[in-house]
Amino acid sequence: MIFKKEKEAMDLMAKHLDKVKECLKTATITVETYLKGDVSEAEFFAHRMEEIETEANYIGYGICDKLYNGAYLPILRGHIYSIVKRLKKVVAAAKTCCDFFLDQRPEIPESLKEQFIRAIRESFSIIDPLRGGALSYLNGDGEIDIIREKAKQVEIKKSDVDKIERELTRQIFSVPIDPWHKMHLRICLGTIVKVPSQALEAADELEMVTLKMRV
Repeated sequence: MIFKKEKEAMDLMAKHLDKVKECLKTATITVETYLKGDVSEAEFFAHRMEEIETEANYIGYGICDKLYNGAYLPILRGHIYSIVKRLKKVVAAAKTCCDFFLDQRPEIPESLKEQFIRAIRESFSIIDPLRGGALSYLNGDGEIDIIREKAKQVEIKKSDVDKIERELTRQIFSVPIDPWHKMHLRICLGTIVKVPSQALEAADELEMVTLKMRV
């Protein structure tokens, strides 16, 4: 019965990861569409992302139910629960970013649009190594070194995003626009880079649960 509960939780976790990736992919399309000037289409994708987020949350509740009902060893449950919650925060950060663009309608100078698109793509694609490491753990074929490598890739991508953030910040404050406009763009950038910060914390939890599983 215990192994059955674990298998059910693993299946749900795999579906949850797929939904999280779909959320971030849709969020990327939302912001890119906005930057291309099609606000109406961007709103359509934002609405679709909200639907996927709801589906992801529903699956997440199912995973937590399995944990409460005895899936996994007690020493692991807390970390698996934390991974689910961290993934939820990753999605929430992406949604906050989309909401910022569509609610506050930041005016991105043409000279900065490509850099903003680069920041979006690099930030939101961080789900790929995170998802890969989690799936490797769930499938039971992930050696700890493989999972650690995926976690390292998350950290490297986060570092790459930090560099993009610093570079784009300098560019924002060098363009000839109103100081309040510059601050608005800087806040906008801050919503983008929040996603990899949350993903890194999820990767840390994944490493912890993997280490405890090995023990």
